[in-house]
Amino acid sequence: MINNITLAERFEAQSARLKSVAYRILGSTAEAEDMVQETWLRLSRAGAEDVENLAGWLTTVVARASLDRLRSRRSRREESLEEHAIETESVDRHGPEAEAMLADSIGHALLVILDRLAPAERVAFVLHDMFGLSFNEIAPIVERTPTAARKLASRARQRIREPQEVPKATRGLKRKVVSAFLAASRAGDFGALLEVLDPNVVLRADAFALEMSAARQAKGAPKLEPETRGAEKVADVFKGRAQAAQPALLAGAVGAAVTLGGELRVAFAFATENGKVTAIDIIGDPERLAALNVRLLDE
Repeated sequence: MINNITLAERFEAQSARLKSVAYRILGSTAEAEDMVQETWLRLSRAGAEDVENLAGWLTTVVARASLDRLRSRRSRREESLEEHAIETESVDRHGPEAEAMLADSIGHALLVILDRLAPAERVAFVLHDMFGLSFNEIAPIVERTPTAARKLASRARQRIREPQEVPKATRGLKRKVVSAFLAASRAGDFGALLEVLDPNVVLRADAFALEMSAARQAKGAPKLEPETRGAEKVADVFKGRAQAAQPALLAGAVGAAVTLGGELRVAFAFATENGKVTAIDIIGDPERLAALNVRLLDE
């Protein structure tokens, strides 16, 4: 029989993954922590003697709990999708809990886009496309057949690719911030970069972007890391760079992109707040680029 200490240790080994699942479904660190705690309470009550695949059991429980929370949130008239999107943009980026959930993250851009999806669509997409669960595993979570679960994920991908309507005033303000950032980067103006960057800005790059950056690494230039925090460090990375970057729409939101020979190579997704850049996600993964439906804008 497995004692409580061993059970707690086994749960702790899965906790970071469970937080990541819940965070991507809900887009809220506080709610993700609630879901993980609820999962632990269910596990501690049920025990694990008859659970053959503990990781799968825990993922199912946290996903179901998150789906219920998502449905409950959507049903409350006083909480709009716009309000939730603002919460996603202002996630605490500094605590170890947030770092664990954002590790290997697709970044703020796609998290915000996921808010367009119906609850079951979002869960099916997250579990299959981000965590590799089969549709046979997803079906009972979303209370559908495997075929219907597959259709949910497919519909989610289609909706993600659709351009997002952003108010012109909001888009205009963000474009000014992004344009100021690109101009300062190209000019190598460290001071101007600091002016447009939030002091606690976070820069993330996916594996494809890191590989491309390493291949073009200039002698003496700062190395692009998977994650960089703080205005001075991020400004140092971008000083004198972004020469080929152009303003672009990423699923309807203002960002930037780099093309080579007419082929889209990299996109920069920006999160902004109060006229400052709070997060930058460098995306080089072709599948992610396709999902963002990148469209170049005139300078």
